[in-house]
Amino acid sequence: MKVVFLEDVKGRGKKGEVKEVPDGYANNFLIKNKKAEAATGKNLGAVKGRQKAEEKQAAAELAAAKELKAKLEDEKTVVTIPGKAGTDGRLFGAVSSKQIVAALEKQYQVKLDKRKLLLEQPIHSMGFATVPVKLHKQVQADLRVHVQEG
Repeated sequence: MKVVFLEDVKGRGKKGEVKEVPDGYANNFLIKNKKAEAATGKNLGAVKGRQKAEEKQAAAELAAAKELKAKLEDEKTVVTIPGKAGTDGRLFGAVSSKQIVAALEKQYQVKLDKRKLLLEQPIHSMGFATVPVKLHKQVQADLRVHVQEG
């Protein structure tokens, strides 16, 4: 029996796939537990419609991420964070990703999740630093941060 998978089933198929499975398995497990439905013309059309909608959504997300990358990497975009430092230029404390995100939102009205910043360690010194930002699976931007006496 041909079925359309509604969710991932380990060892059998992924969501949206159309596969041939034994009749008993299809009726007694997959369809009964709403993990799949019979592959009729109506159901196949619905699957194709869902796939097109998902592709359109993914393309929109990618375009938004590229647009945000252009804004973040613009030479005018420099996030300025005030900090106190000793005579050797090392900060008392450190600048964390949470502070960077808050300053970015305050200065440029761009909301980002702090987990998207790929900051390996907090910034411990004055001056400029480049922080990589993961905006999408395929898009990564470099955000410039300036820590200055303030």
